[in-house]
Amino acid sequence: MRTTGLIHPPVPPRIIDVRRRSGSVWLIPAAAVFAAAAILFLFDPSHFSFYPTCAFYKTTGLFCPGCGSLRAMHQLLHGHIWEALRFNSLLVFSAPVVSAIAGVWLWKRWHHQSFSFLVKPSWVWTGAVVLLAFTILRNLPFARTHGLTP
Repeated sequence: MRTTGLIHPPVPPRIIDVRRRSGSVWLIPAAAVFAAAAILFLFDPSHFSFYPTCAFYKTTGLFCPGCGSLRAMHQLLHGHIWEALRFNSLLVFSAPVVSAIAGVWLWKRWHHQSFSFLVKPSWVWTGAVVLLAFTILRNLPFARTHGLTP
């Protein structure tokens, strides 16, 4: 008996064609972000109580790095950059970076190109130090006079 090579069983058919479906998968998160932005645009977090409150602030009385983010985003959506800086300056300064990365991802996705964002360990450590420093600075006694508190 002579063998000509390995015999492989037939490949099972795909149940769902991922290539066809993946073109519009990004629409669901985009619609969710658009709906959240519309709600945040229409309803000021300073005047409506259905928004979540900061559990860290409620338990400790200290501001976390995210305190004031909803109010800052509301002001940014209305184009009031100085007011947004007053509520959460870290969010305002990080928004262009996050928007640029999201824009590149969407552009590559739209043109069916792969996108990989390699995060260097030094970036993670730098981000952690910035978050920690911002948290400490906004809880010091002079923070209110320098606009670091919401």
